[in-house]
Amino acid sequence: MRTRDTNKEEIVKQKAIEMIVTQGIEGFGMNRLAKECGISVATLYIYYSDKEDLIKKIGIEIGKNFFEKMFDGFSADMSFKDGLRNQWENRIYFNINFTQQATCLELLKHSTYGDAIIAEITGDYKQMMTEFMLAAIERNELISIPYEIFWSIVYGPLYSLLEFHREGKSMSGKPFALTDEIKDSAFNLVLKALTP
Repeated sequence: MRTRDTNKEEIVKQKAIEMIVTQGIEGFGMNRLAKECGISVATLYIYYSDKEDLIKKIGIEIGKNFFEKMFDGFSADMSFKDGLRNQWENRIYFNINFTQQATCLELLKHSTYGDAIIAEITGDYKQMMTEFMLAAIERNELISIPYEIFWSIVYGPLYSLLEFHREGKSMSGKPFALTDEIKDSAFNLVLKALTP
């Protein structure tokens, strides 16, 4: 039996992420991946049992990296303002510094693989965010609203700004870059919307 080569495995992961982002999940295949990596298809099956296994494992790995970054400097005991600021900064950092991984994760979350990937990666994060929200409500720093509305108000503006930044232009076609001034202005509006 052939042994695993961690360098090849890393090349496979990076090329798979690139292909999913540029060609979509439907255009992604093991034969094409092997060709892009300059390896045999048989080599892929040393690392993954099939296409579905590869996609799920890559999605889970990216998701774990993402949520690990979300915990960086974060505590459920933080004030609502400080905790939310931390989450925004961490999300901005990940999306700007790992753009391809962030885009790939977003595509996978909205695919047939999404539920399996999300179930695997969000447990600790959901618990910590629930504790954070409940503590903020108890301290009267946050109005009590359903989680879906909370998420839409808190992160919707941020992800829209990150998308404009990634595209380099706003919806009107004007050049756009996410600056500290724009970020702070949006953040303050979100705080205003959610604080009693």
